Amino acid sequence: MGDVTGFLKIKRKEAGNRPVNERINDHSEVEQILNSEDRMLQASRCMDCGIPFCHWGCPVDNLIPEWNDLLFRGDWKGAYDRLYATNNFPEVTGRICPAPCEHACVLNINQEPVTIRENEVAIAEKAFAEGYIKPSPPATRTGKTVAIIGSGPAGMAAADLLNKAGHSVTLFEKDDKAGGLLRFGIPDFKLTKAVIDRRLKLMMEEGLTIRTGVMIGRDISAREIEDSFDAICIAIGAGHPRDLQVEGRNLNGIHFAVDYLANQNRVNSGQIHLSDNPINAEGLRVVVLGGGDTGSDCVGTAIRQKAASVTQIEILPKPPVFRTPDNPWPYYGKTLKNSTSHEEGAERIWSLATRKFTGENGIIRGIEVEDVIWEKNQGSYSMKPVKDTIQVKDADLVLLALGFVHPVIEGLVSELGLELNERQNIRTNGKFLTSVSKVFAAGDSVSGASLVVNAIASGRKAAKEIDKFLKG
Repeated sequence: MGDVTGFLKIKRKEAGNRPVNERINDHSEVEQILNSEDRMLQASRCMDCGIPFCHWGCPVDNLIPEWNDLLFRGDWKGAYDRLYATNNFPEVTGRICPAPCEHACVLNINQEPVTIRENEVAIAEKAFAEGYIKPSPPATRTGKTVAIIGSGPAGMAAADLLNKAGHSVTLFEKDDKAGGLLRFGIPDFKLTKAVIDRRLKLMMEEGLTIRTGVMIGRDISAREIEDSFDAICIAIGAGHPRDLQVEGRNLNGIHFAVDYLANQNRVNSGQIHLSDNPINAEGLRVVVLGGGDTGSDCVGTAIRQKAASVTQIEILPKPPVFRTPDNPWPYYGKTLKNSTSHEEGAERIWSLATRKFTGENGIIRGIEVEDVIWEKNQGSYSMKPVKDTIQVKDADLVLLALGFVHPVIEGLVSELGLELNERQNIRTNGKFLTSVSKVFAAGDSVSGASLVVNAIASGRKAAKEIDKFLKG
């Protein structure tokens, strides 16, 4: 490292966020940008720790100490080259990744990890701004064809590597624009869609073919795709949302979070008019069921839509502020997370179970809930209701942010007859190959719902196996 004692001289400094009273009036990105000099100083805090636990904690095996050192020395191009060697989309992960690398950073023992995530996005944005990133199509083509079905992070990563390997790759997307949940599931205030468009444009200039508005299994049969390509990679994600089947579920005003977030993103992009948005929180009492990142995204979106009130309910207990003895460094810290959306104003409640939905004239008006406690017995937890704690929370709009359970089976998966595992995800062998010859699968369709960075890692690994398969 250029300055092995940098962490002793320089304190952790984050870029910070735009003021709350400003950002809740638009859907622009919340996070600000640190100047280049301060960013380079932050990179100097990356110490010569001997064993880079940050690298161990990163799903895409980012060479973090190496590109931090190059950034500290002012070699922004060299830093990007080293960063891109393991991560196809650092401008995306640098914005939305929960940074398991920072949780594993040696300096996090004292709660002062290196600003790895912010350094990453700064390197990527500098590379685009300075023109370091240019189209680099393969010198020759192999004559082999690959269909990638699904244009989320796993599909995009696989398509990028296979195209660069010289194969002719077609990326299919059922929606009218590519990007999957990066485009339709993540709010613009966390990830502006210009970032996705910029990368997709570059990939197309390198020879990638993208076909949008095409659902395989509906618009084109799965068998036709199977007959037309030398290899297929299914990266359709875990598109089946987890539902809550309790009394009153059929009332109007109860929606899946993914539909709610997708509609707002379509409004932002001009695909639908504001007045045509079928799920609008303006003036309503909003209750978000689910305490994860998707629930947080719903909170921030509802606040921007000028909801009368926003409440986020989580059935699990409130996480601790600091690590517990059974969750030591360098593992990911299971601690309380306050997102930028939470800073903007919402009531958060933990250990609360939904008993039923109540309404009037077919419209949601409340949620009957009950306090629960979690008891540990022989390594597993069980939930028990707390006596005399039943109450009704007012609600005009309920958003189900309960995660996803498995990929959509109807259509492509069922038509190909792909074998599924016990969780109804696509079963693959150690080389990402499904039960059907030449059909591979990657990302959440295999693992179940997970992080964007895990999907990128899966797409990259699948691409390498497909490349080996095509080359015999």
